[in-house]
Amino acid sequence: MALSAPDGQLRGQGLHGFFRAGVRTVARMEVRLGGIEPMPLQGTLTTSASARFLGSVRIPGDPDPDPALTVERLRHADGAETITVRNTGARPARLPLEIALGTDLGLLTEVAAGRRLADLPGQVQSSGLRWSGHGRAAAVSARPSPHAVLAGAGVLRWDLEVQPGARWSVELRAELETAPSSGRPPTGRGAGVPLPWAEPEIRCDDSRAERLVTRSLDALGALLSADSDRPTDLYTASGAPWRFGLTAADALWAARFTLPLGTRLAAGTLRALARRQQGTAGSGAPGAHTGSAGSGGAAGPGATAAAGISGATGATGATGAAGSAESAQASDGLIPGPLRHGGPELPPTCTATEATLLFVTVLAEAWRWGLPRAEVAELVPAAERALAALRASLADGTDGLEGFVVDFGRSAEERAARPVPARCEVQAQAHRAALHGADLLEAFGRPGAAEWRAWAARLRERFRDRFWVDDLSGGRPAAALLPDGRPLPALASTVVHLFDLGLAADGEAYEGLLDREQTRVLAQRLATPELDCGWGLRTLTAKSPRFNPLGHRSGAVRVHETVLAVTGLAEAGFEREAGALLEGLLDAAAHFDSRLPEMYAGEQKVADCPPVPHPAACRPAAVASAAAVHLVLALAGVRPDVPANRVTVRPASTAPLGELQLTGLRVAGETFSIRVSRIGVAVVEEAAASLQLGAR
Repeated sequence: MALSAPDGQLRGQGLHGFFRAGVRTVARMEVRLGGIEPMPLQGTLTTSASARFLGSVRIPGDPDPDPALTVERLRHADGAETITVRNTGARPARLPLEIALGTDLGLLTEVAAGRRLADLPGQVQSSGLRWSGHGRAAAVSARPSPHAVLAGAGVLRWDLEVQPGARWSVELRAELETAPSSGRPPTGRGAGVPLPWAEPEIRCDDSRAERLVTRSLDALGALLSADSDRPTDLYTASGAPWRFGLTAADALWAARFTLPLGTRLAAGTLRALARRQQGTAGSGAPGAHTGSAGSGGAAGPGATAAAGISGATGATGATGAAGSAESAQASDGLIPGPLRHGGPELPPTCTATEATLLFVTVLAEAWRWGLPRAEVAELVPAAERALAALRASLADGTDGLEGFVVDFGRSAEERAARPVPARCEVQAQAHRAALHGADLLEAFGRPGAAEWRAWAARLRERFRDRFWVDDLSGGRPAAALLPDGRPLPALASTVVHLFDLGLAADGEAYEGLLDREQTRVLAQRLATPELDCGWGLRTLTAKSPRFNPLGHRSGAVRVHETVLAVTGLAEAGFEREAGALLEGLLDAAAHFDSRLPEMYAGEQKVADCPPVPHPAACRPAAVASAAAVHLVLALAGVRPDVPANRVTVRPASTAPLGELQLTGLRVAGETFSIRVSRIGVAVVEEAAASLQLGAR
């Protein structure tokens, strides 16, 4: 990846530089023409992996007030940069071009933590400079070769004579010669390897939506990685600049959100994670005992490419290894994942819990969208192991949380010694996974389906009784149940997972954890200013004394949770509330040049004031980019059940985007196209011949 300020100069500040395999190959690349830095005119991303910077320089002594020289820099994240000087003046330009280079060969983790090593001394090579140190080496080569190389100052110099109307260019390439040893890391999607999704054509009355989908898919493509164990399996790295590796939960969300464009990304992601799953044996039925087995390792760092223009220099929150239970049985079936900040009132959350539950859901929904039966059957044992991990995580009543789901990978002894809360969103994810798991077990002739459906029904009863908190505003779900069984009354955006009911048979949705009245009350609560800041949902209500508009879990807007609210509310029939949140997201996207970051400040929206970027947000971020795609595609209401040769269509009746035409979706592996009118009537224009069409 490459990051700089909008003027294009790499000054070695913060995260500035070219990075490869987690190493900063170049920290400084400063251009001067005639000893003068170009006046910055424009800096913009042209794709997620390339950027263009334009500046101007006046020829010294030129009486014409218009600048005669322009300097264009075309930068690619793979380490290439082309610098072009154009002379539009009336006389020749004779002046030196100097490029000052330097690097510390620092690791991204060190740079992100704010540690800046001293620049290494440069050595002259045939066409540029080379640096070595810390067991690593990098070089920058130039074509044409410089007229002079000042190694002590790290400067490449050309003596230019550019005639009127002419141009002169130099191409620079930064290469990492020696990378830190980290086993076999994933690689970026190779040349000639097709994207794992169809590229749809979108036309609608709201041009913001068209642009958002196009740019979000471009961003997602920049994060694609090929698994080192099986290069044909692709998944998305979590995000740039902080998390270029495989984070299981993020990769699964991205795969799930892009299912309308095909199942290939889901298949690659599921297989890559199944190979890393803890344990190799076990039954998925509640009450069944599992055997202990060996453990899989976490994925190494990714090597994908993405360019960026950033002024942020902050560091991300701390992460830790997950799935490290003392008991092998406790971690059996776990999909490894890091720890993440849990907010001001809850401990850090283990993303292994979310990933393990989401694995079952993504497999079941990919099957509904048309993942071939043989590929699903190959992954069903991994889903059974994930269900076994769910069974092992159920609290046994010794800590006041009987029957609820707590963090995975913790034995009953650990839970008793170090109690943890039962989170609201985990109950919703576990309920959905149990129902999806039951469908898979039943369809593929495995035992346990009835037991999981019965457990889900019991969870619904317990949740409605124990998690609902009455208040003067009509009530709300608790953010969690504390270890002693008391509800934590904080109102947070994680409640949106209660609206994410999952794709069931015949295109229906499962019954949720809330009853109809509770659902209505919560839908209205999400639309109030305490949560909806006008740009999306805050992660914590503004009425909380711990509200912080830039807090990861205490007030910032996380894009994918707002998207889940929009799609879930629309599916539940609360289209007015969904429309307000949709409008806020589209407005925010326009301010971010249709490239939504992972999160941004949850400040109240006011006229003529754009949303405030978050200094530690990934951009691009796999979950946010995929969620933006899902935001638009889901409004068409396409809900397939390919095993039953059926697809149901129910678009949003309010048609919040106006007329919407989606061409080139994928259902059952074949093209699916749909048009939704301005009054919310859908017409399927292209579909597989085997599919029976229906509406609801």
